[in-house]
Amino acid sequence: MSQKSQNNWTNDPKLKNIDQSKLQMLLSMADQGKGKGPSEMLPLLMAAASQSKSNGMAFSTDEIDSIIEVLKMGKSSEEIEKMERIRTMMKLLK
Repeated sequence: MSQKSQNNWTNDPKLKNIDQSKLQMLLSMADQGKGKGPSEMLPLLMAAASQSKSNGMAFSTDEIDSIIEVLKMGKSSEEIEKMERIRTMMKLLK
């Protein structure tokens, strides 16, 4: 995925109420997670959660749901399944 197409999802109208600094943090995390499986993503998710808390940044359940729904668009069923596994891991971290 090119940098341009990777950034397009952050402009989706469903994400208009999410702070841009949160979206930028997600872009950074996505870049770090390229090519990693769900189990390899766990340390990244934990680090991102820790960093966001220390910066006073937290994602609401609605924000997370909106982000995941936007990211699912145009993805294969296998990719969606991976996203759902990561989402489950995120819920376990809370």
